[in-house]
Amino acid sequence: MSEQAPNYEAEAKAELTGKGGTFELQKETVLGEEFEVFVNRFKSLRELVAFTEMFSTQEFLVLEDRRYTFQNFKDLVAAMAKSLEQDFGIQKGDRVAIFSANSPEWVVTFFAVVSIGGIVSAFNGRWTPEEAQYGITHSTPKLIVGDTKRLELLKEVEGKVLEGIAIANLDTQFHNMTASAPDVSLPENEIAEDDACLILYTSGTTGKPKGATISHRSLIGFIQTQLCSVMIRTRAAALMGFEIPKKREQNVALGTSPLFHVSGLHGTVLMNISIGGKIVYRSGRFDAGEILKLIEQEKITQFPALGSAGHQVASHPDIKKYDLSSIKSVGFGGAPASPALQQLMRETFPNAAAAIGMGYGSSESCAVVSNIGGAEFETRPESCGKPGIGMEVEIRDEDGNVLGANQQGEIHCRSAYTMLKYWDDEEATNGTIKAGRWLATGDIGHLDEEGYLYINSRARDMILRNAENIYPIEIEYRLDAHPDIAESAVIGIDHPEMGQEVMAFVVPNNPETNLDTDELATFLSKYLADYKIPTAWKILKSPLPRNPAGKILKRDLSQ
Repeated sequence: MSEQAPNYEAEAKAELTGKGGTFELQKETVLGEEFEVFVNRFKSLRELVAFTEMFSTQEFLVLEDRRYTFQNFKDLVAAMAKSLEQDFGIQKGDRVAIFSANSPEWVVTFFAVVSIGGIVSAFNGRWTPEEAQYGITHSTPKLIVGDTKRLELLKEVEGKVLEGIAIANLDTQFHNMTASAPDVSLPENEIAEDDACLILYTSGTTGKPKGATISHRSLIGFIQTQLCSVMIRTRAAALMGFEIPKKREQNVALGTSPLFHVSGLHGTVLMNISIGGKIVYRSGRFDAGEILKLIEQEKITQFPALGSAGHQVASHPDIKKYDLSSIKSVGFGGAPASPALQQLMRETFPNAAAAIGMGYGSSESCAVVSNIGGAEFETRPESCGKPGIGMEVEIRDEDGNVLGANQQGEIHCRSAYTMLKYWDDEEATNGTIKAGRWLATGDIGHLDEEGYLYINSRARDMILRNAENIYPIEIEYRLDAHPDIAESAVIGIDHPEMGQEVMAFVVPNNPETNLDTDELATFLSKYLADYKIPTAWKILKSPLPRNPAGKILKRDLSQ
C-alpha cells in the first residue's frame, strides 16, 4: 500500500493556528454564540493605528503631491480625533458621515472617528442629493465631513434634514483640524471589541440601501483571517521546499476601489495598514491611460481588477508604452471574474501570473467568506475557493435544510465577524441573520466534494424557463470567452408561455465590430444546453452599467 502524499497546507495550518502558534485559535462566546477566534488580536482599530509606529518612516498614503508616512498618519489621526472631540463634540457612539472622493484625508478621518469610539457612516461618493438625504435621515450623523464637490450637493437637500448637523470641508478645513499634530496622543477612552464602528451601505440594487453595521472585532478579524490565510500558503510552500524571500519589498496598492466599499476600505486600507504597505490614490474618474502611467511612475505592485477595470487597462491602445513589470498581484472582488478575464490578467501582468486571486464576501459578512489564488485558481477558475479561517459555510434549500455536495442552494455563512445588524432595520436584520448568527447571503451556489465554493448567481437573478433553473453566470462566462466580446450580462425577461426567456447584453471589444447574434448562439451551443441559449440579444456600444463595487446593475439593463 502506497504512502499518502503529505498535506502541506494542513500541516502549515496546524502549526500556525495551534497552541502557541502565531495565529493560535480558541473558542470564545461572541454575541451569545461560540466561535473560533484568534488568541492574539487587537481589540480595537485604535490599537491598529498605534501599531503603525513600527512602519513610521515608510510612506503610507499618496495622492499627487500629498505624501504621508505612517508617522504622519498616526499624528494626523490623533490630531483629527482631538478636533472632532473638542470642536464638534463627537463622543463614543456618535455617527460621523464621510461624503468624499477617495483621498488620504478620508482615511485619516475614518481612523480618527473610530479611535474616539464613534461610528463612521460611509456615504457613497456617487450619491445624488436625494440619496444623500436618505443616508442622513437614516444614520442621523452629528457631523458630515466631505469634500467641496459633495458638500455642494447637500445644498439641494430638502427641508430641515440638515438642521443641527455640523459640516466640515476636508478641502478647506483639514489643515486646521489637524494643526495640533504631532503634539497630541490618540484618545484613551474605552472601546469594546463588539462596539459598532462603521455603517457600510449596501449597493442598493433593489430598493433603498441598507446599512450594514460593522464592529471593531469584524474589521480586525478581516485583517487577521486574510493574513493567516496568506501565512498558511507561504508556510506550506516552505514545507514543500520552495525558497521564501526573507525580506519582502513594500506592497504598493492602487487605490481605485471606493473607500465606501469593502474592496477599498477593507481590502486596500486595512490590509496595507497592517503590513506597512503604501496606497496610491488619484483624482477624478477611472481612466485606463492614467492608471497605466501611475503604475509605471509609482511602481504599483497590487492591481485591483474590479468590474471592467481590468479589461479597460488590458485593452488600452497605449499599453505597450508602459512598464508594468512592478505588478506582482491582481485581485478580483465584488463579483466573480470569468476565466477569460483571469487569463487576460495573466497575459497583461506576467509577473503577477502566479498571484491572481479573488475573495468572496460582502458588507454583511465583513470577513472574507472564501478565497482562492495562484495555481489553485488556474485549476478551478470558476470557484471562489474554500471557506476562510474561522468561517463556516453551508448551502441551504428554501426550507432551510442543509444540502450536500454539488447541490444548488442559498449560501449561508457564519463567523465571529458577521455584521452586528442592519442599522435601524430590525425586520431586514431578522431576515438576513438567522438562528446561531448564520448569515443568509442571497447568493446561489454549491460546495463540491472537496469543500470548494462556487457561486452561480444572486437569488433574484436566477432565470426560470419552462421549469428549468438557469444561472446567468454560466452563460456570461461562455460569452466572455468569445474573442470579439469585452463583457456581457444575462437576465431573464417575461415570456407568455415559458415564464421567462434568456436575454443577453453584449459589449464588443471594438465598437466598430458588428456582432452576429446567430453566430454567438452557435458559439454558445457548443458548451450549453439549448434551453440556456439566449433568444433575445442587445449589442451595446458602451460598457455595462456598474455600481462602485463593480457589480453589473442588471435592473438598469432591464428597464
